[in-house]
Amino acid sequence: MNVIDNFCSRRGPHLLVALLALAAAPLTAAEVAWNFEPSQTSVHWTLDTALHTVHGTFQLKSGIIRFDPVTGSASGALVINAASGESGSEARDKRMHASIIESRKYAEIVFSPERVEGAVAPQGVSNVRVHGKFKLMNVDHELTLPVTLDASPGRLVATAKFSVPYIQWGLKNPSLLFLRVNDHVDVDLRAAGSAAH
Repeated sequence: MNVIDNFCSRRGPHLLVALLALAAAPLTAAEVAWNFEPSQTSVHWTLDTALHTVHGTFQLKSGIIRFDPVTGSASGALVINAASGESGSEARDKRMHASIIESRKYAEIVFSPERVEGAVAPQGVSNVRVHGKFKLMNVDHELTLPVTLDASPGRLVATAKFSVPYIQWGLKNPSLLFLRVNDHVDVDLRAAGSAAH
């Protein structure tokens, strides 16, 4: 008796048919998916200090987002390469990677969307709120992003500006004796992608 026959005899043929149908079917008929391209995506961050403003960047490692415009449910992830973070100062970046974000130990920063609030037009500009989890140093934090979507046939550009309260989330305070920094980092994201097939 082969594996399928054995399964059917023990569990019943109706259950097997139902499982096979579920596996073969798409998640929802209306769902769309977008692959975001690292070369077409920019992640800029800004940190204000008592003396000056620090500007820096991170690089997207990978990104695919699935979205059901009927239910608003979303899945997938935007994955940032933590080791790619830089601010233009070798000494400052070395300290950031070694003692603030610990990028050797926590190699990825991830945003995983769960729900989209607001109507998404199939073409043109839409303003929505995306609820999800922001994983930093392997800890998930609830975060809602105000996102502008600009859709055209087969293409999508998503832009968002938001703040990350890194001190509140448990990261070390980078302030020094004579240099105080803000307790949050402002992030400016622009991600461009194409329809996934």
